[in-house]
Amino acid sequence: MSQDFDPIVVEWISYVKNSRYTLVEKCLKLSQTLEYPDLNVREYVQKLDQLKEDLKNSLSEVKNPTYLVSMLNEYMFDILGFSGDHDDYYNPKNNFLNVVLDKKSGIPIMLSIIYVELAKHIGLDLRPMGFPSHFLVKFSEELILDPYNRGRLLSIEDLQEILDRNYGGSVEFSPDFLNEIGPEQILIRICRNLKNSYIQSFNYTMAMHCINMILGIEPDSPEEVRDKGILEARLSNYYLALRSLNRYIELAPEADDVDHILDLIRDIKERAIQ
Repeated sequence: MSQDFDPIVVEWISYVKNSRYTLVEKCLKLSQTLEYPDLNVREYVQKLDQLKEDLKNSLSEVKNPTYLVSMLNEYMFDILGFSGDHDDYYNPKNNFLNVVLDKKSGIPIMLSIIYVELAKHIGLDLRPMGFPSHFLVKFSEELILDPYNRGRLLSIEDLQEILDRNYGGSVEFSPDFLNEIGPEQILIRICRNLKNSYIQSFNYTMAMHCINMILGIEPDSPEEVRDKGILEARLSNYYLALRSLNRYIELAPEADDVDHILDLIRDIKERAIQ
């Protein structure tokens, strides 16, 4: 796999594949790998552990889910002061757990990770969901919660409203959107957020690291194989670009953008011989 030649990614993938590390540790390792080489992972794990203990010690003996959600929301959003970052949402730093723990604001996926960790420590079994465009969590199949908006309880109508807002009415709610996702899929989603942020700021080298991270987990992802080829072309790595784009066509021969990619391949070949 071509991502094996990215030394930054090789170490991170080894860490991600090691079951002894938690999702929190893997998120912090991602921060350390991409932007914060001097980050002390253990220090931030302990910081979150202390928040968990403080929450647990503040509870009464009542343990019903409604009470626990209410106390969790009060603790995280009122006492600790966590909130959604509405002013600088697309800042790539909002995808780094250490930054969000420090500044106490962030995007849905990071706030959800903290929310679930706190909940777990008080016996509340919340599960992250793969809802499109806006990360959410659930308790069984009954309570859908939005940590980005202070743990707000959402109805199916609310979920459709989120989809309409983010997709312009082109996506209809499906029960599959409420399916639980595991740690690796969460990490992929964080890496995709970062990839898009880096591309928007024309930092193609960092975006390439993110793509290689995803491919290290999901090597046959057509989207990432395609984007890797496009970025390789922008970096004038024409051989690598052609290899990835041709592989994309093998992986997704019926994709809507195949004609565009074939045109791009012809263009790259012309540039390569000039």
